[in-house]
Amino acid sequence: MLNLLGLHHVTAVSSSIRANKQFYTGALGMRLVKRSVNQDDTSAYHLFYADSQATPGSDLTFFDWNVPRERRGNQTVSSTGLRVNGEAALTWWRARLDGLGVAVGEVREQGGRLTLPLEDPEGQRLTLTDDGGTGAAHPWNASPVPAEYQIRGLGPVMMSVPNLYPTDRVLQKLLNMTPISTYPHPDEAAHTVHVYRIGTQGSPQAGPGNELHVAVRPDLKAAQPGAGGVHHLAFNIPDADYDAWTERLHHLGMQSSGPVDRYYFRSLYFREPNGVLFELATQGPGFAVDEDAATLGEKLALPPFLEGQRAQILAGLKPID
Repeated sequence: MLNLLGLHHVTAVSSSIRANKQFYTGALGMRLVKRSVNQDDTSAYHLFYADSQATPGSDLTFFDWNVPRERRGNQTVSSTGLRVNGEAALTWWRARLDGLGVAVGEVREQGGRLTLPLEDPEGQRLTLTDDGGTGAAHPWNASPVPAEYQIRGLGPVMMSVPNLYPTDRVLQKLLNMTPISTYPHPDEAAHTVHVYRIGTQGSPQAGPGNELHVAVRPDLKAAQPGAGGVHHLAFNIPDADYDAWTERLHHLGMQSSGPVDRYYFRSLYFREPNGVLFELATQGPGFAVDEDAATLGEKLALPPFLEGQRAQILAGLKPID
């Protein structure tokens, strides 16, 4: 049976990419591991923030698009979880973010774990989640955040849909996820959040690192995409399973992008029935394929098929340092 390995990355949208870089590397202390461009729109940066090793499952990425703010609503990713270890870390983060003037809530229980909700300067909804130290961590030595408090990776991710049934069928029948629990929505207790385990019980990203939370919100209108919103959610697959996943999507009649080579990983894109854009992304070859691991993200990296346009691309990008 084909199984996912967990989360791979979340890609969101920023209309203020310089401030975005300052927030995620400064306030949140994440490492900029790849400074590239949107391969379908080379006038826009594509920045990748992650742990020190750019581990799949730790990447939060942003497209640089000059668009209005997202109108919040349904049929989208509504919160991106970022894992930290322990209640002391959440307490530390609450004080740090409040001191920096970041929109941050209070430490609260959500789905059986302690969490801390916050928003970036463009309204991107994030949730720091205590993962209890589950799984490996790769702190970044140059981070302004002490190693014991650093963000360890993604998870869980929450998406909102008006009707669970069609999404549930895709999650279970196509992606082989397992429903494991439910809890009241943290902001609207009358509505329910359904928790799915991504992959098997022994997946490398155990606990919240391999969970998708689906909030059923028939009360909301569809979201209007924009800055401060999420563009797509990517799941981690073994390199060796890529062709089999391509065939599986085709065999089950799921319309998809077909194979897409992003150079740093290979991708398949499709929309689940409630409209959320999913991606299946391979683990490799990884971001060190064209840069030294010690200097990831310091210079503009382009895949080989764009390298001939480097001068033109650079001329069209605004400074972010």
